[in-house]
Amino acid sequence: MKHYTRIQDIRQDLEAGLISCAQLVEHYLEREQANRHLNAFVEVWADEARARAAEVDAKVQAGTAGRLAGAVIALKDNLSYEGHKVSNSSRILEGYEALFTATSVERLLQEDAIFIGRTNCDEFAMGASNENSAFGPVKNAADSTRVPGGSSGGSAVAVQAGMAHASLGTDTGGSIRQPAAFTGLFGSKPTYGLISRWGLLAYASSFDQVGPLTQSLEDNILLTEIMAGPDGKDASMSQAPAPNYRPAQAPSKARFAVMRQALEHEGMDAEVVAHTKALMAQLEAAGHEVSIFDFPLLDAMVPTYYVLTTAEASSNLSRYSGMMYGYRSPNATDLESTYTLSRTEGFGAEVKRRIMLGTFVLSSDQYDAYYNKAQQVRAVIRQQTDEILASADAILIPTTSTPAFELGEKSKDPVAMYLADLFTVQANLAGNPAISIPLFKNEQGLPIGMQLLGKRGEEQSLFDLSQLLVETVS
Repeated sequence: MKHYTRIQDIRQDLEAGLISCAQLVEHYLEREQANRHLNAFVEVWADEARARAAEVDAKVQAGTAGRLAGAVIALKDNLSYEGHKVSNSSRILEGYEALFTATSVERLLQEDAIFIGRTNCDEFAMGASNENSAFGPVKNAADSTRVPGGSSGGSAVAVQAGMAHASLGTDTGGSIRQPAAFTGLFGSKPTYGLISRWGLLAYASSFDQVGPLTQSLEDNILLTEIMAGPDGKDASMSQAPAPNYRPAQAPSKARFAVMRQALEHEGMDAEVVAHTKALMAQLEAAGHEVSIFDFPLLDAMVPTYYVLTTAEASSNLSRYSGMMYGYRSPNATDLESTYTLSRTEGFGAEVKRRIMLGTFVLSSDQYDAYYNKAQQVRAVIRQQTDEILASADAILIPTTSTPAFELGEKSKDPVAMYLADLFTVQANLAGNPAISIPLFKNEQGLPIGMQLLGKRGEEQSLFDLSQLLVETVS
């Protein structure tokens, strides 16, 4: 089977009769079988995907197919799809079946996307390595001894290893962009409120966003456009009209701001820094403006992020009690033991750690010292981000400080793991759009992603600047 990186090429071959959706589905199912050792999928919907492919093929023949006909997509295991299990890769939701479909999923289905299965992720999207799943770790297809990034690691590897054409992930502090960087994909986090969170199993509601992982920038733009736009079921949504993005066009003149600390931080990998500096030189040689800015709040961003997200997680995850759905401890004897044992046995170690931390920072005697202070720092981060972008089109920094690290390398040190989000949490704290672009590889062949952070609501500009970086490096 021909390798497709763009949905447009699939559509052209479908309409020419060179391939069928049925053949595409069989191809991806075969790839999934061959790559089971990577543990990317929690569940594969083989028979349903085949039936859906037949329906879409009939639409292609009739000339009524939607824009995503032929696009076989993997779905992160925290997005609801009516009649399908969804567990957030946690034992606490064992056996739970979604009662409705997430808005983002529904909008892709309306354009004839074919969902092939649900992908493994860090439990409740809490992690930067996909080692926290109740279903075991996901492995990077480029080197199976390394992590794929988290929390959307299964979604990234499904595309990386050719088990799906594209996938959906969620990004709370980098959970789309970091896996994209580790697996050589385009991964974008939209402006907060652009894509509905309805049907997303919440981790931290003021941070969570749905976004695509794709092989091409073109597909990333298309999937974002289809999912975006107002949704009355999500009160945090922007009420601006649904966007209509044109194909990305590299601007002839652009201004990039580079964080000095991203070049000098002690945890930076030498090859990542070298590639970043080389890209800066190429941009300047092509007549673009590249400026350096200091961001003293860099080391405060990760602590601020974890205070706020764990506080929100403590609240959001209180509903998982063993009473209404999901796992209930067989050892429970009364109301208190049902709550205590079900949550103790149902949640994994990392989720329990974050719930306890969040409960602590929300406690009456610690609220002002931690939660209130973190909200104040978040406001300053947003303000300073806006000030930087007032004189630049985008912030350019590496997506991650290193390429994919080895399985188990950081799992025993939560602080080291949390610092893997060092360059990605800014976009979530400020609510800005950001994208990881697969531009380089290190000497071992591991992908290195470069990140652009743009102005809120200006995804088109961000896509145009992404095209510029692709053309500059190619």
